[in-house]
Amino acid sequence: MPSNAFAAYLESEIMSADPVELIQILYKAGLEAVGQARHHLQQADIASRSREITRASAILTELSLAVDRESGGPLSRNLIELYDYMQRLLIEANVEQSEPPLAEVGRLLATLLEAWMNCRQHQEAPRPEPWQETPEIPPAELTAQYARQSWSF
Repeated sequence: MPSNAFAAYLESEIMSADPVELIQILYKAGLEAVGQARHHLQQADIASRSREITRASAILTELSLAVDRESGGPLSRNLIELYDYMQRLLIEANVEQSEPPLAEVGRLLATLLEAWMNCRQHQEAPRPEPWQETPEIPPAELTAQYARQSWSF
């Protein structure tokens, strides 16, 4: 159980987070739950393992509900299918008391978290002004560049 100070900090972080940060928080919490489930599995603590798997499952449900199904196109369908696959792995891990499905969910969540973190980095990268995107090349130099290319069809 988190301390009151930590719970207040976490609530503040969540309330001030933008949508990308919220997704990252969920992925981190999912990774923590899966890690704890793996630890409890090794310790043969069935109740704690089951509780953490349930927590990871609830996080995956929230992530799935957050997907924009209308404008997301094929990417959103693929992401929902991936969340569903991870849910099935969690069920398998819980029923069979097996570690490999938990490890797979952990790897997938870590990969998705990394992708969302890269998304954030690209959002924060300064964008060039439209006039800076393509440098002006003098026509004579441009013609010389095209002449040097070998064209084969």
